Amino acid sequence: LFLAVCAVGIGGTFQYGYNVSIINAPTQHIHKFLNETWTSRYHKELNPDLLTFLWSVIASIFSLGGLCGALMGGSMAIRLGRKGALLMNNIIAILASILMGLSYPTGLFELLIAGRFLIGINSGIGFCVQPLYIGEIAPKHLRGALAMGTSIFLTGGILTGQIIGLRELLGGEKHWPLLLSSSCFPAFAQLLFLPWFPESPRYLLIDRGDELSCAKALKRFHGSSEYRREMEDIQRESSALDGEKPKKPWQLFTDRSVRWQLITVIVMTVGQQLSGINAIYFYATYIFEAAGISSEKIPYVTLGTGACECLTALSCGLLIDYVGRRYLIIGGYLLMTLWCTVLTFSLTYQNLYSWVPYVSMMSIFAFILSFGLGPGGITNTLIAELFVQSSRPAAYMIGGTLSWSSFFTIGMLFPFIVNGLKQYCFLVFLLECSFVAAFIFLVIPETKNKSFLEIKKEFHKLNFGRN
Repeated sequence: LFLAVCAVGIGGTFQYGYNVSIINAPTQHIHKFLNETWTSRYHKELNPDLLTFLWSVIASIFSLGGLCGALMGGSMAIRLGRKGALLMNNIIAILASILMGLSYPTGLFELLIAGRFLIGINSGIGFCVQPLYIGEIAPKHLRGALAMGTSIFLTGGILTGQIIGLRELLGGEKHWPLLLSSSCFPAFAQLLFLPWFPESPRYLLIDRGDELSCAKALKRFHGSSEYRREMEDIQRESSALDGEKPKKPWQLFTDRSVRWQLITVIVMTVGQQLSGINAIYFYATYIFEAAGISSEKIPYVTLGTGACECLTALSCGLLIDYVGRRYLIIGGYLLMTLWCTVLTFSLTYQNLYSWVPYVSMMSIFAFILSFGLGPGGITNTLIAELFVQSSRPAAYMIGGTLSWSSFFTIGMLFPFIVNGLKQYCFLVFLLECSFVAAFIFLVIPETKNKSFLEIKKEFHKLNFGRN
C-alpha cells in the first residue's frame, strides 16, 4: 500500500506542487528571454505592458490547464480506470516538458505557453484521479493516513521545486529551460513503477464487474489473510448501488441524496483556496525584508515555508486516523483565524517596535503549519469519503473545477485586494476561516473508521430529514 501511494503520488500531485513552485525562480530570466525573442523577431523592443501581459499568461495559463484537466479527469478515470488514467496522463507531462525545453533554443515563447498549459492539464488530471485511486485501495482504518499521500506529495513537490529552483542548481540563467522541462522525470518515474501495482479493486468490481481481478488486487494490497473484510465491504456497496452507472457532474446537482455532500465539497474547496494561504506567500518576502533578511538570502528562508507545509502534511498523515477529520480541520481553521488576527495587528504596527517584524515572521510560519494540519491535508481526503462509487468521480470533477477556478480567480484579483485593503485583507480571510470552521462543526459528521455506505447513511438524515 505504501509503495502504491508513492508510485501514484510521484506523477500525481507531486507534479502540481512542483510546477506551481518552479515558475517563480526563473522570472527574471524568462523576462529577458521574452525581450530578446521579441527584438530579434520584430526588430523593436518589447513594450513593458506587453511584457507584463505575456509573463502573466505564462504564469496563469497553468491554472487554466488545471481547470481543463479537472474537467477531463473524472471521465478518464471511468473510461480508462484509475491506474490507466494516471499512466496516460504522463504522456501529457512528457510532451509539455519537450515543448518548454525547446522554447529557448528555438526562440519560440509560444512553446513555453503551450507547455505550461499542457503541464496544467497534467496537474489537473493528477489532482483529480490520484485521490480517487488512493481512497479506493485503502482499508477504512488506514484510509485517512494513505489519503494524506495526496497532500504529502503536493507539498513535497513544492519543496523540491524550491530547492531545484535555487540559482546554484537549475534556477540560474543558463539552466532555466532545463528547470522547466524537468517535470518529465516524475512522469518517467511513474511510468516505470505504477504498472507493477493493480487497478483499484472497487473500480474492478463495482464499475467493471470483475470479481476475480478485484480479489487478486485486494490480496496484493491487504494480504491473503486480511482481504476478505474489504471484499465484503465492496460487495455490500456494489449491491446497494445495484448496477448504478457512474454519474455525470450535472446529475449530482439534481440528486437530493448527495445534496449536503455536494454543498460540503463546494464550501470546503472554495474555502481552502480563499483561506488566505495565497496572501501569506504574497506577504512573505515583504515581511522577511522588514525583519532584516537580505534579498539574496530570502529564497533560502522561503525554503522554510515549503518545509513547514511538508512537515505538517506528514504530521497530519500520522494523526488523521487517531484524532479524526473533524477535529483536525476545525482546529486548523480556528488557528488560521487566530494568526490572521495577529498578522493584522503586527503588520499595522510593523514600524513601531523593532521586534514586531519577528512576530509577523512567526505568524507566517504558524499560519502555514495550521493550514497544512487542517484544510491543506484533509479537504481532498474528505471528498473521497463523502461519496459512494457512482458519484465519486463526478464529485472530484466538481471539486477540481472549483479549486482551479478559485486558484485562477484569486491569482487575478488578489493584487487588487491587497492594494486596496493592505494588511486589513487578513480580516476578510479571518471571517472566511471562521465561517468554514462553523460550517464543518454544524454539518460534517466524523468519517473516521466508517465505510462509504455508513457515511452515506449519516448524510441521509441531513438530505431527507430525520424522519
